[in-house]
Amino acid sequence: MIAVYDATMAQIFDQAGVDVLLVGDSLGMTILGYDTTVPVTLDDVVHHAKAVSRTARRALVVADMPFLSWRISNSEAVHGVKRLMQEGGASAVKIEGGASAVPTISHLVESGVPVMGHLGLTPQSVHQFGGFKTQAKNPDAQQKLIDDALALEEAGVFAIVLECIPADLARRVTSQLRIPTIGIGAGPHCDGQVLVSYDMLGLFENPPPFAKQYARLRDEISRAAAAFVEDVKSGEFPQ
Repeated sequence: MIAVYDATMAQIFDQAGVDVLLVGDSLGMTILGYDTTVPVTLDDVVHHAKAVSRTARRALVVADMPFLSWRISNSEAVHGVKRLMQEGGASAVKIEGGASAVPTISHLVESGVPVMGHLGLTPQSVHQFGGFKTQAKNPDAQQKLIDDALALEEAGVFAIVLECIPADLARRVTSQLRIPTIGIGAGPHCDGQVLVSYDMLGLFENPPPFAKQYARLRDEISRAAAAFVEDVKSGEFPQ
């Protein structure tokens, strides 16, 4: 799974064989310049989901439900999902949270909506956590995460993202679930892995420590831009 936000990248990743394209609220940091995902709106995600779904042909397109967009009421949650799927073209949605999210998730699943869960470091709760930190380090927190995962499975989610938790805990969760887990900063024992495309492609100067950079596009883009500037100044472009 790769978090992606535009039609060109969606087409490239889709053709490369990526199984899931996540229109993540990480667009707040990658595209919009925010420090967290909290300011991202439903309109923002719908806008980018439209672009991704237009070119994805084989990958599953999943869209994030942004901060508090599903917390107000079940009717508000349904309205948000309706926009993401009908307007945005997503085939599924992702919701952050454990047992407290179960009533809403159950309602959506019963309404025919495919829902992906998200546990561990849930970025929309970054202010509650006091920053982007590894979660579930002590036994009580680990047991709660396992209980939350089982509750989400019972509510009908088709997969769960496990973010920034100890690798052994991710292994234990994965072994107890019938549905797949998708890890990010959670070690090698999950059923799948997800990266933010900007991290994977090396577009950020300081990617998170768990992200592997498969390219260094920031350097290449900077070099190309500087070459363009030089060619214009020298008269080499246009010829």
